[in-house]
Amino acid sequence: MHTIKDKAKLLTRVRRIQGQAGALEKLLAEDQDCTAVLQQIAAIRGAVNGLMAAVIEGHLVDHLVEESDGDKRQQEAAVMLQVIKSYLK
Repeated sequence: MHTIKDKAKLLTRVRRIQGQAGALEKLLAEDQDCTAVLQQIAAIRGAVNGLMAAVIEGHLVDHLVEESDGDKRQQEAAVMLQVIKSYLK
């Protein structure tokens, strides 16, 4: 499974996002300039998008590209489409 195989990389990304969220909290608590707050929010969004892209890519490769069972591929494709639609809302 790709999330196990790439566990260290994914956890590094999650920890970076946690750090960015902590920095955002600090900016807000200290009444910092809105420009800094907006930049931090944009950085968090970019990091989350990168994490999502990495997990989607791994899932597509492991569960669709390399899957030989046609029925299983269709099920996985349906799941992926639902996740992507939900994420893009």
